[in-house]
Amino acid sequence: METVQHTTWRQRLEAYYYLCRFDKPIGTELVFWPTMWALWIAAKGIPDLKILLLMILGVIFMRAAGCAINDFADRKVDAHVERTKTRPLATGIIRAREAVFVFLALVTASAMLLFFLPIETLYWSFGALFLAFIYPFMKRFTNLPQVFLGAAFSWSIPMAYTAVGQTPDLTCWLLYFGNLAWTVAYDTQYAITDREYDLKIGVKSTAILFGNYDIQIIGLLQFISLLLIGSALYLQHIFIPFGMIALLVVAGDFVYQAYKTKDREPQICFWAFRHNRWVGMIIFLGIFLKFIC
Repeated sequence: METVQHTTWRQRLEAYYYLCRFDKPIGTELVFWPTMWALWIAAKGIPDLKILLLMILGVIFMRAAGCAINDFADRKVDAHVERTKTRPLATGIIRAREAVFVFLALVTASAMLLFFLPIETLYWSFGALFLAFIYPFMKRFTNLPQVFLGAAFSWSIPMAYTAVGQTPDLTCWLLYFGNLAWTVAYDTQYAITDREYDLKIGVKSTAILFGNYDIQIIGLLQFISLLLIGSALYLQHIFIPFGMIALLVVAGDFVYQAYKTKDREPQICFWAFRHNRWVGMIIFLGIFLKFIC
């Protein structure tokens, strides 16, 4: 039986705000930048303002929905993890059914946006909904929940293509799997921060699966992501010079992350995870400059 604190309406609004992680935009940024890569490439430059705004709102709504259903899935374990013990469901400020309601409300808001986009985008949105719903539960069944997160975070790439009337092509899928590899890399950095607690409570992750080879495998995944994304930019004649420069800067950043996290100190690994917001932005900058220069 749930124990729920007596709260004022202001406290409940704040709890919903924290449930959706609006106070921590890093997750939104990590979905936003790859969406912009795909949107700019698919539109051959600056996309229509209406489509741009709809895609941005979709990213915000679906990331918030993912956070709500994630906290619902983790409501019985978050209280045992130092980093998550103050989340609204863990503290009892809101009920589990309220988190489900928030998830459904945000998914409905996202669905309303689809009325202004091509019907193909609606079809692809079912994949996004499926992945957003199942990801939080994967950590109980597989050591690869980060792969499911990568699939979910990358799904906006083919959706961006369909939003501008393009069929997902080889470039799209190179971006998709490049972003998936990058997502698994940075979410493994994130998982290292919780590895000690996850082992105690029986939650699975790539950080546990990779063990002592975690930093090396993160580096390999980052290399694969650069190779795939670079190939996509090359196919679209975006690689030289701006795409290449952007990827070289990102490669240097990945080396710096590896150096900083070599001792696996949780706070530094969490810093590295957050630092990836600059990776997405730098790649987008390379794409953007190619189209305007």
